[in-house]
Amino acid sequence: MRFRARNRAANNEGSGAVKVLVLGAGVVGTAAAYYLNRAGHEVTVIERQNAAGMETSFANGGHVSAFTARPWASPTVPRMLVKWFGREDAPYLVRLRPELRQWLWGLRFMRNCTTARHMKMARHMVRLSMDSFEALKEVREREHLDYDQRANGVLHVYRSQKALDEAAGGERVIEDPRARSEVVDMNRALAIEPALDQARQLYVGGLYFAHDETGDAHKFSTELAAAAARHGVVFNYGTTVRALVREGDRIVAVETDRGRLSADAVVLSLGAEGPLFLRPVGIDVPIYPVKGYSVTLPTEGYNGTPSVGIHDQEIRVVTSTYGGRLRAAGTAELVGYDRTITPSRADAVLRGVMQMFPSGGDASRAERWTGLRPMTPDCAPLIGRTKLSNLYLDTGHGSLGWTLACGSGRAIADLVSGKKSEIDLTGFEVDRF
Repeated sequence: MRFRARNRAANNEGSGAVKVLVLGAGVVGTAAAYYLNRAGHEVTVIERQNAAGMETSFANGGHVSAFTARPWASPTVPRMLVKWFGREDAPYLVRLRPELRQWLWGLRFMRNCTTARHMKMARHMVRLSMDSFEALKEVREREHLDYDQRANGVLHVYRSQKALDEAAGGERVIEDPRARSEVVDMNRALAIEPALDQARQLYVGGLYFAHDETGDAHKFSTELAAAAARHGVVFNYGTTVRALVREGDRIVAVETDRGRLSADAVVLSLGAEGPLFLRPVGIDVPIYPVKGYSVTLPTEGYNGTPSVGIHDQEIRVVTSTYGGRLRAAGTAELVGYDRTITPSRADAVLRGVMQMFPSGGDASRAERWTGLRPMTPDCAPLIGRTKLSNLYLDTGHGSLGWTLACGSGRAIADLVSGKKSEIDLTGFEVDRF
């Protein structure tokens, strides 16, 4: 196949095939590479790990939140910060640092915690998550992906009637008719997930999203990467991006620890570290790392393991079960780029899942993990072309990387192809801050 000259901007070439470098093989970058390949482009992926999906989504909560994608920035956050202030096991924990970017990001985040801003962004996110979910199901069927998926819904449980009523009221103002939920009392909740009987005294009821799914995000990433590779995508694993090289209004090369690479277009999907590469070429995006934890318990020999995804809205812990494992994930910690596993934080997640499901798995053999979510102040991703003519962003998905990956990947493929995205990207513009 012949490709157009490299000095021509990818966004101006109509449907012509171009050479594309995708930086990062997390679930988001892998999905972008897959759809760019389907659009006819020659795609190479640069990834420092030795496989796809090894960082942000490696051991996440396992929820595909198609019907429950909401920004974390909400009116409940200030109340939770006050309620849990000073506690090491707080769902939201800020470790203040002598770092201006942390303070500025935090102030911007708090500005987005109003009801009006939360609901406006929630509508945008639900729209994108629905479109992304349809894309995920299509690629799953087309490529015969198996990632221990379960399509039996996600149940959000609440420990007070006030909290449940507020959540139910918020759902009613989501205008997308596809975002269906069922308000349930505990009798109905136990019919949906009998394993919750172990903790029925904790909860008053919940919201059931019957069409949400769960699964292994890491396995999804590796399966999708394998499918992309079969179709011709080249994955350069074990290769670390060092810098972007700018000349004029273009990125002319990407410096790696294995040499310099060039292409017609560059798509950046480097998670929380993306801003470190963008600032030197004159692009400043407000993405900050938000640290999260998970614990994974073996379930063999245990009879209290849930089959439905659960989200405890009081302690902000989610659970999912797949492949003989019970996964629980949660917490949000602002501590910069520190990936150290703090025992007290991981143990808070473990206590949470043991409160819910005391007979759900072997806590003594729990595997602890931490990752950094790339979060913007309004909790929505940056999807589109930058002020540089051949540099695109597909990043900043926060806690919804897996949920939104296929939708944003399809959109990026359209934009690199010089077409208007078939997926509505209102609210996700790269220059909105």
